[in-house]
Amino acid sequence: MKKFLNAIIVLIAFHSINITSQDEVQEIVVTSAFIDTSEINNPLYVIDGAEFSDGATTSLGDAIDEYLGLSIADYGSAVGQPIIRGMSGPRVKILKNGVVNRDVSGLGVDHLNDVDLNDISQVEIVKGPSSLLYANGTIGGIINVVDDLISTKNFEIPEVSVGYESQSVNDGNSEFVNLKGNVGGFNVNFGYKNTDFGNYDVPSGAVIHSEEEHHDEDDHDEDEHHEDEHSEEDLGYINNSDFAVEATKFGVSKVTDWGYIGFGIDNLESVYGIPFHGDEHEDEHGDEHGDEEEHGEERIFSTTDSETFSIRGSYNVNGNLVNKVDFTYRDSDYSLTEGHEEEEHEEEEDHEELGPTVFMNEAVEYGATFDISNDSSTQKVVVNFVDEDNSIVGEEAFMNPANSKEFTIGYYLSKDLGIYDLDVGFRHDQIERSGSVTEEEHDDDHGDEHGEVDYYNIDDSTNSFAVTLGRSLTDNLGISLGYASVERLPSSIELFMNGPHMATGRFEVGDPNLNSETSNNFDITFNFDNGDFYAYASFYITDVDNYIALIDEEDDHMDEDEHHEDEDDHHEEEGEHHEDEHDDHGHGNLIHANYMQEDAEFDGYEIEIGRSFDLGSGELALSFGRDVVNAEFADGHYIPRINPARNIYSLVYTQDDLLFKLMLKDVEKQNDIGEGETATDAYQMLNTRLTKTFNGMGEGELKVSLFANNLLDEVARNHSSFVKNEVPLPGRNYGLKFNLTF
Repeated sequence: MKKFLNAIIVLIAFHSINITSQDEVQEIVVTSAFIDTSEINNPLYVIDGAEFSDGATTSLGDAIDEYLGLSIADYGSAVGQPIIRGMSGPRVKILKNGVVNRDVSGLGVDHLNDVDLNDISQVEIVKGPSSLLYANGTIGGIINVVDDLISTKNFEIPEVSVGYESQSVNDGNSEFVNLKGNVGGFNVNFGYKNTDFGNYDVPSGAVIHSEEEHHDEDDHDEDEHHEDEHSEEDLGYINNSDFAVEATKFGVSKVTDWGYIGFGIDNLESVYGIPFHGDEHEDEHGDEHGDEEEHGEERIFSTTDSETFSIRGSYNVNGNLVNKVDFTYRDSDYSLTEGHEEEEHEEEEDHEELGPTVFMNEAVEYGATFDISNDSSTQKVVVNFVDEDNSIVGEEAFMNPANSKEFTIGYYLSKDLGIYDLDVGFRHDQIERSGSVTEEEHDDDHGDEHGEVDYYNIDDSTNSFAVTLGRSLTDNLGISLGYASVERLPSSIELFMNGPHMATGRFEVGDPNLNSETSNNFDITFNFDNGDFYAYASFYITDVDNYIALIDEEDDHMDEDEHHEDEDDHHEEEGEHHEDEHDDHGHGNLIHANYMQEDAEFDGYEIEIGRSFDLGSGELALSFGRDVVNAEFADGHYIPRINPARNIYSLVYTQDDLLFKLMLKDVEKQNDIGEGETATDAYQMLNTRLTKTFNGMGEGELKVSLFANNLLDEVARNHSSFVKNEVPLPGRNYGLKFNLTF
């Protein structure tokens, strides 16, 4: 409610402004760019909003998964956290109109990136630590979702857009409406989208039950017996994989001769099933699968509610030193509630029902960009402040409340040196994180848990810089060299995590004494384009000092067996001690994992070649791309959950108002596995889309899209997913989508 009160206050303030409007057409710009480069080269993608509005509604990560260097860490259809060049989590930031989206996706792999993709202008993706040249970047990169909710130019004519979508794989549908117009000199933008997807289908035999996997790894001699004993009926779909979201946004702006000012309100409410949930306790007979079978019909789901209020504007100072000032303010309230619903069983009268767990994030962020450019260069100074509170309350709270305050000042320079283009960026971040860790203790007589609380306050600063040098070698060939050194302070969860995390099936423990990560990145990019033929190649090496990773502890049983071979006389005594130690923790059915640091190296490449042909009255474009990421710790062990190499084949035919796309993503087998991982088989994902635009409807147009994803109905597992066996990717999906604009 306070967001709407703020909006009313701002709207009243608008009426007191005596200004003259101006209509000017602006070309599309990279809104996340601080350096205003005239020619943006890779590693940056600018994806037109039509690619999202004409295709299937899906998660943010899934929507960009076909682009080189980008992949996804999925947890069912609702959750698709993006990965850039092997890096994810706090190393990749999701932005909305240049400001970081403050949800709780960083607190759990089963949490979605709550971003509305309805009626967006474009998506900007910067790969690698050079992202600090464009925004508040991190080691992995940024993804900036751009819309015109707060319009920087006047809407010329009123526009109404309505649409509908249907998908077969989940028997789902989606409806949306968008309104834009200029009312009394104010640009008004309203959008609404409602999506309701059911459980999604998977190919036959796609699900690997945890019982089968467990016995395959731990009891090879009784493989077939246990698989027969524990195999379940193949339902043909993933239970608890449903997803429903309702998104509403409203924005008002005023464009003037001195700049613009506006406000926007975004509200998203969703509910989605959690298709896998670990179990921390063994039953009384020691069967670690007992509870899983008992809760087989349990409904586990999450509901989210987010509300953001934003103010954005620009003031043309036209002074001797400062040309203009761009300013932003955003107030975000976000909550995610994970709940459990038990089916009623008469024989389970003593069953203890779990209460909900609530994840909350409240953040205030404001900043300003001062343009101090001159005739010879573009120069900007950026200041930004963030105050963010994270809290987890309820049955499965694995971290105590934490607060983060960040103050940033950055300097950015872009200069034409004749035959070279130079881009330089420097950032200084002053960060304070405060939180606590509860040391778990058990009351043996009553089974109660209590513990001593240790409080921490980490106050530190980081310095980062990036330099990019570009040159045109010929009229058709360009080269770009980049070097960046980026420091990252550990996130709250890496510092203060201490508890069972059912979504990963682990008991995770952070470390308040973790040091900052320092990434040193070098990349070289070649671009060739002669009109009909193009080629692109980018190679990179990223050395990360003190890389933070969640590492599974080695199997205690294996260590114990080796020890017993040397000390047979103590077998019984130490075995009992081991069982007691497990019971003391109370989490014997979870993998124990710790956030630890070790130097690491990421290297890889992305290459793409393409050719265009005139075909009939249209144009046919063919392309081939390949991306590879290698990631190892300094001791030679592989970093967990790194996606394998991929080959991407694309065919696009355009003719007047017709567009046909066919894309084959060939994902190779991943054998380079980290501690506790298993290899992941290769798969091929074939997707297609046909879009036709019908004009001649007065001042309106009708755009109809037919799409089909996973045409081969492949059994596909994502190696980066914690639940790749239990939650495979969706099966064949046909869909229809139309958009009527007038």
